[in-house]
Amino acid sequence: MEQNSNYKIALLIPTLNAGKYWEEFLETVNSQSLGINFKIILDSGSTDGTDKLAEDKGFNVLRIDKRNFDHGYARQVLADACSTCDILIYLTQDCILACKDSLKNLVEAFSNADVGLAYGRQLPRRNAKLLESHGRIFNYPSQSRLKSLSDKVEMGIKTASCSNSFAAYRRTALNDVGGFPLASILGEDVIVGGKMLIKGWKIAYVATAESYHSHDYTITEEFKRYFDIGVFHKMNDWLLEEFGSASGEGMKYLKSELSVVLKKNPLVLPKMVGSIFAKWLGYKLGLNYSKLSGGLVKKLSMHKHYWDKHTKVKSNVASI
Repeated sequence: MEQNSNYKIALLIPTLNAGKYWEEFLETVNSQSLGINFKIILDSGSTDGTDKLAEDKGFNVLRIDKRNFDHGYARQVLADACSTCDILIYLTQDCILACKDSLKNLVEAFSNADVGLAYGRQLPRRNAKLLESHGRIFNYPSQSRLKSLSDKVEMGIKTASCSNSFAAYRRTALNDVGGFPLASILGEDVIVGGKMLIKGWKIAYVATAESYHSHDYTITEEFKRYFDIGVFHKMNDWLLEEFGSASGEGMKYLKSELSVVLKKNPLVLPKMVGSIFAKWLGYKLGLNYSKLSGGLVKKLSMHKHYWDKHTKVKSNVASI
């Protein structure tokens, strides 16, 4: 394997019952050309052997109670567990690396000393349906881009857009913004990205660092996902105040999706229309979650566990 002599690198993955593609995931990780110093999963109580298979494939395994899981908290626990590493690469358990140089290409972005965060391209998974394919192709184009705070005039909130499904952080930059938020319903990556931009760091979108990762959400799931996005924006309204909305990008997406559907499969149009309405309604309700009862909020949310865990928890996981 090619070892990058400039950085000490950790690969960090939160897991819970990773499923049938987990072995393929581990094999693609272990075939990477980039030298990795630590490979760590943080398991939240898998019952399908996810943790055991990871151990067999050379990963260190840390564990937390499922009740303590939070997207930001889990990633901060992982960051704390490899405190000597300079570059922290995060993947989700269902994000399959597309080639042996995916991680190498991602980490090369840090040759620019101003880059605090880099994220890779997510391609539609194999056998992806039309709407999920369009979402990935639209949001993860084939051209790389370096984003700075000044880009907010053009891109709005999408300036801070990134994804911890496939991203890497410079530790000094992550520490500069106080690490990951320990209690966020989602969007811990966007929170960190936004803070980095404000501090003068840059975000690199690396199109040559490719992976396969997409979801075929039902209309109900889209509603719940956008409800949580509305909650996230309400709880972190500083992001919209600083960067502005992405309404222009939203209209571009809608026009692009409509064009693709009409051209390739008009039969998908009813689901597309239903999905658009579900996203809009979910988002609007999420923005007004504080006016709803606690029971209703939890019912409408995709991340129900978040509402059971509003208090910050401290990590008791030893550093590796």
